[in-house]
Amino acid sequence: MTKENAKKIRKQNRIPYLIFLLFILFASIYMLYSIHLLAGIENKIRTLLSINIVLISIFCLFYNFKVVFHDRKKHVFYLFFCILYTFILTVGARYINKTYHVIDNISTNATRYYSSLITTKENKADSLSEIKTGTIGYLNDSASVDGNQMPKEIIESEKLKNKTIEYEDYVTLLNALFDGKIEYAFVPGNYAIMFSNLDGGKFEHLSESTKVLYTKEKKVTSENTSAGSSLEKPFTVLIMGVDSEAESLEGSTFNGDALMLLTFNPTTLNTTILSIPRDSYVPITCFAGKKKNKITHAAWYGADCMMDTISNFLDVDIDYYLKINFKGVVKLIDKLGGVEVDVPYSFCEQDSSRRFGENTLYVKKGKQTLNGEQALALSRNRKSHADKCSSEWTKGLRNDFVRGQNQQLVLRATLNKLKEVSSLDTLYSLLNTIGDNMETNMKTSEMLSLYNIGKDILVKSNSSNMEDLVGFQRLYLNGYDDYIYDSSMGKNLYEYILYESSIQAVSNAMKVNLERKSPVLEKEFTFDANEEYEEFVIGKQLKGSSATSKIPNVVGLTEKNATTKMKNVGVDVVIRYISEGTGTNGSVLKQSVSAGTEASSTREVILTVLKK
Repeated sequence: MTKENAKKIRKQNRIPYLIFLLFILFASIYMLYSIHLLAGIENKIRTLLSINIVLISIFCLFYNFKVVFHDRKKHVFYLFFCILYTFILTVGARYINKTYHVIDNISTNATRYYSSLITTKENKADSLSEIKTGTIGYLNDSASVDGNQMPKEIIESEKLKNKTIEYEDYVTLLNALFDGKIEYAFVPGNYAIMFSNLDGGKFEHLSESTKVLYTKEKKVTSENTSAGSSLEKPFTVLIMGVDSEAESLEGSTFNGDALMLLTFNPTTLNTTILSIPRDSYVPITCFAGKKKNKITHAAWYGADCMMDTISNFLDVDIDYYLKINFKGVVKLIDKLGGVEVDVPYSFCEQDSSRRFGENTLYVKKGKQTLNGEQALALSRNRKSHADKCSSEWTKGLRNDFVRGQNQQLVLRATLNKLKEVSSLDTLYSLLNTIGDNMETNMKTSEMLSLYNIGKDILVKSNSSNMEDLVGFQRLYLNGYDDYIYDSSMGKNLYEYILYESSIQAVSNAMKVNLERKSPVLEKEFTFDANEEYEEFVIGKQLKGSSATSKIPNVVGLTEKNATTKMKNVGVDVVIRYISEGTGTNGSVLKQSVSAGTEASSTREVILTVLKK
């Protein structure tokens, strides 16, 4: 063999070493980048690991230089080390990146809105191109993205020449559609579920009586974005359940039927948990004039409106929201292998697709492991469904408060089961499920900080139950039932009027846990060993003394008596006389504001009086 051939062979033998060196450097950089993504988690371990990777990379660089340029021996062990080391780094970095990006996808600084143009089933049009004639209705509230802003954009971009009419609210808009006053209406993408539970039941079968001609999606930057820091200080989280027909959060405009507000103190590990009744009658901040309504309707205007509304009446800032698709709860619990819950009563309920019949779910009273469908059914149940099931499944109190307590049971059981996850495959399966069915304004760095909180909880306690690891303090908004006139529905609707004293007690408890207010210590405590212990729930026993002030019905009364009644509820009166009409001379024939309307929502009432 000539010297030139030998030299050529040596050069060829150097190539594998150079290639493996490049692989090692690439894998090292990839791993260092991945470790950097986990900022705030195990900083000492991450630092040591990074230093070791750098040192090994330097060693490989010098060793490789020696092999390539000075050492003619074959180094099988070194090549084996290169392959193994590169594989470990690459696989490790890939798993870290996968985890990070799943968590990152959950975080959002924008809200997705879906606006749909619908018509009745009888209408012959099946697409946007077929609506050359006919009147289109939409909301007149310029603050509504899917009810006003998007419809205007669609009408302009699609060059629709149809006549348009604006309406004050969705109920009036839908009534106009079914009454034939308009042919088409712009509504939120998830309208069939949103409006199916409205009082009166008129819109119960919207999906069967209407059809969608066009749907558009739009992302809008949220006003309630977090600062992106770690969760070292006390914070609040609003959990909102999304009842969507979809298998993910797509088209997830929602009702505020499942609302839980949590405050968490990472120092004391104390958590306050409040279920907010859907019918709570409170000022809706995004309604014109902050008009009072059921709190569930605040969700029609998105997460920002719901957060602002709750912050406003509780006087507590909300740092984060967590939007969860109900169908995602089913998948999550099934992947956990079920959750153990002490079911308070036997019940029957529809499945996650809102089907009864052969799909009806039956769950018996007592401690048992519930699968995803059963756990969701318990979280949803607030009616006995006596028309669907036998008496065995309809006994016991059912209402919005009971449902809130059931949701708390499922939440605690799920947290308990999450502690048991040890398989990496199960963990990634859960992360993928969460990624598709959960959305939050919490930054990725803040979500990663939850690792430190979880670790701290486990270190501080050897208990196996979450209730023993974290102090759960239940709060309760007490109030009374009332019926208040709703102009959009044209009738008195059920509302839950909250006692101010209960609101104040709940607000104070949250502020104490958030370290924004000093606690007031109880000086007296009584205990009787013969009596069963009952957990004290803040806000539950507090009541008020006066009922809601409402506009009275004064039709038929004399002018004097009618005026007195109106002034007793703090409303000014304007008298309008007419000389003709049926009735007693000097009596009220008509009033401009319907009886049952909350008095504080109107300044004056016009009384039409017969004066011959």
